[in-house]
Amino acid sequence: MTPRMLIAALGLLCFALPAHADGEVQKLITPADKARLDKYGETRKAALEEAKAGDPAEVSELNALLAKPLVAFSDKDLTGNWQCRTIKVGGISPLVIYGWFKCKVSDDGFGWRLEKTSGSQRTTGRFFDDGEKRAIYLGSGYVNDNKPKRYGSGLESDQVGYAFRNSASAWRIEFPAPYYESHLDIMELKR
Repeated sequence: MTPRMLIAALGLLCFALPAHADGEVQKLITPADKARLDKYGETRKAALEEAKAGDPAEVSELNALLAKPLVAFSDKDLTGNWQCRTIKVGGISPLVIYGWFKCKVSDDGFGWRLEKTSGSQRTTGRFFDDGEKRAIYLGSGYVNDNKPKRYGSGLESDQVGYAFRNSASAWRIEFPAPYYESHLDIMELKR
């Protein structure tokens, strides 16, 4: 393959991925959210330990979700309508799994954008590439039909998480140390 063909192939691949973590996300992420991601592993481990005290059926459901193998984001377009639900792990309650709501992923030319369009607790934000099998989500949480604040507006609304894909029709975002209620929120999405 000639250098020109290699550069062209790499350029096409970049259009299929979310924005790169080594660029824009490093300029946008707040110090508080960077700290949350830095402690992701220990936060997740502690929250999952707390979850073991939850309803056994819900614990089994959570374990099954987390046991699914991860696949690359690069070969799939996430745009379109999704069902989504939030799982609250640790904190006020050991484990709470909510029902399904509506979410939508769009591509505005700069990468994938997520919007939860139903339910009282909502989010809107953008994904940034963080390797083959993980993306970073920076978003803003808001309630009901209130207007979402811009990311970077403060701890109460800013959201950060890692997104993982399990298949062509299933993926999730894990939010370490969310501001309200739990120690780890997981947003599960399916077609």
